Amino acid sequence: MLHIVVCIKQVPDSREIRIDPKNNTLIRQGVPSIVNFYDMHGLEEALRIKDEQGARITVVTMGPPPAEKGLKECISLGADDAVLVTDRGFAGADTLATSYVVARTIRKIAETWGPVDIVFCGKQTLDGDTGQVGPGVACRLDLEQLTYVNKVVKVDEEKRKVRVHRLLEDGIEVVETSMPVLITALKELNKVRRASLPGMIRAARYKPTVWTTADFPDLERAKIGLKGSPTIVAKTWVPEIKAVNTQMITFDSPETGAAQLADKILTKDMQSLLEWA
Repeated sequence: MLHIVVCIKQVPDSREIRIDPKNNTLIRQGVPSIVNFYDMHGLEEALRIKDEQGARITVVTMGPPPAEKGLKECISLGADDAVLVTDRGFAGADTLATSYVVARTIRKIAETWGPVDIVFCGKQTLDGDTGQVGPGVACRLDLEQLTYVNKVVKVDEEKRKVRVHRLLEDGIEVVETSMPVLITALKELNKVRRASLPGMIRAARYKPTVWTTADFPDLERAKIGLKGSPTIVAKTWVPEIKAVNTQMITFDSPETGAAQLADKILTKDMQSLLEWA
């Protein structure tokens, strides 16, 4: 049976994010957290594979204890196991330190529950928006990687092959590669399902596996948390709000509205030409 690992992250709801005008930092207090929605599309694809041909799904996240809520949500949707990696030593990690810890966690998952065939990540997170952690994990684990995937065409467990469509700027690329593989998911990949009542009951009773730095005795402390994070945020700022001159056109028929709009556009263009001349 396939073993699929899905990496998720609990992030501030982007609809509620505010910026402190004094120090230009995110105001996280009082902002609700959600599972990064790109990660949810990765989970949905793992669940789809499980429905079609059978698979064991392990969900993993690195974060503070409240991140357990996001893992329980994944369990309610149909994931089998969940691992929360949490420790003060991991705090302040950038994408380099995060990919190191997540990769070590996936390796430990493979040692605990069996070899991992597919790893799903979202293409990026709503708070960091870098798209670096997934590829970083793939590099550290020496996995094949398929990024910006908008369709999984076929997963052949017998031949150990995966075929996908990758969304590029100039079209679609069809790629086939061998497992084990890491896939980063786009929102176009699928539609995320709703949790069933039995799933919600199971999630309410479920306790994720919790690992701390003590569970990784050979972890290199210089590569985790702030010490392992060379990224420096030099400055953040709120874009200036620019006033835009607008006019409302009211009309009784489409023809009248079109005539009024054309008249205003032509008048504006003539003014621009006169000013240029």
